[in-house]
Amino acid sequence: MRRNSLSVALLLVAIIPLSALGQNSAKPEKREVRTIATIRAVLEAQSAAWNRGDIEGYMDGYARTGDTVFISGDNVTRGWQTVLDRYKKAYDSREKMGTLTFSELEFTLLGSNTATVLGRWHLKGPPNEPHGRFTLIFKRTKHGWRIIHDHTSSAS
Repeated sequence: MRRNSLSVALLLVAIIPLSALGQNSAKPEKREVRTIATIRAVLEAQSAAWNRGDIEGYMDGYARTGDTVFISGDNVTRGWQTVLDRYKKAYDSREKMGTLTFSELEFTLLGSNTATVLGRWHLKGPPNEPHGRFTLIFKRTKHGWRIIHDHTSSAS
């Protein structure tokens, strides 16, 4: 039985294209490069807005819908306005906002209208310099690429 399972597994590996396993070494298409550059520009605009104390400008990176989701710790916040209100309450002074940087960004295009971004965030300035990781789901909307789902964690 064990030998048969191994044979089936080896056969599947031989049949499944390498691209399905994330092993595709082909150069990205021009469209993919443009999409990643566009999404990166959204993140850079968010960081710039945050660093000038503009929370509403930062929120321009999110889809302005009731379906936008932000998860942090054990809390789920739904809706663009509710996420904005959460940020305004948590960062009610410029000092609390600090300077935001994103790093270690990894982009995965899931189709022509959806992508994920995995990365690190860091706030320099506030006590304890909060930092952590995030996973974002971006969707192409009529307003451009916007975050529809943000799952952010803080390092302890």
